[in-house]
Order: sequence, then structure tokens, then C-alpha cells
Amino acid sequence: MNVTVTAIEAVLLLCAGMTALFVLYFVVFWCFAFPNQSELRRQEKSRADEGLSTSELERLPKLAGKDMTVTGMECAVCLEEIEGDELARVVPACNHAFHLECADTWLSKHSVCPLCRAPIRPEFHYTSENLC
Repeated sequence: MNVTVTAIEAVLLLCAGMTALFVLYFVVFWCFAFPNQSELRRQEKSRADEGLSTSELERLPKLAGKDMTVTGMECAVCLEEIEGDELARVVPACNHAFHLECADTWLSKHSVCPLCRAPIRPEFHYTSENLC
């Protein structure tokens, strides 16, 4: 009878160990297969909070207010109209325009459009000379 009880205990212990390993495997699999979505959002937000460098800003197009297709355009940063003699920075991703100083101040701290939050990725930067 002792041999039977010992064999049953060994089988039960083996089953408990296999179950524990099975559960541990699925927990690890779940953590790697489905990363924390809030962490991904936090990483995206931190990338948006990183501003553009001076050289990246200089590669973005700029126009004189009189050369813009829409007259009387309002800068969404300072809420003033962009006059004909003022320089405006154009965000290539969405074609929104802002006063040069307003846009550069914003974009030096954030890499998204101040109006629509479109990301300003390197492929949107012009590699040739600015328009103005």
C-alpha cells in the first residue's frame, strides 16, 4: 500500500508541476504577445513631445504671407492673421501655415502640427532649398 500511495503522490506532484509550468508559459507568452497598450501610447506621446532640431526646422518650407494661396489666413498658435510681408512656416504633412516665429517655437518643443497634431516625420521634410 505504501508503494501505491507514493506512486499516486508522485503522479499528482508531476501533474501540479506541469500545470504550474503551463500557466507560467501562458503568462509569459501573453506579456510578450500583447504589450501594454498604455506603454505604447506613452512612447508615442514622448516621441511627439520631442521637438525638431534647428536643422530640421530649416528644412521645412516657408513662404511670405502674400505668396500663400489663402489670404487672411490666421495663425493657430497666436491667433493673429498672417500679413503679406510676414514669413510663414508650412507644415508639409498637412499644409497648415503659421507665423515663422510661432511655428518654430512650437516645433522646437513638439514634432506635431499645432493645429491638427499630424506628425512631422523626416520623410515630409524638404531636402531642397526652402521655398522662400
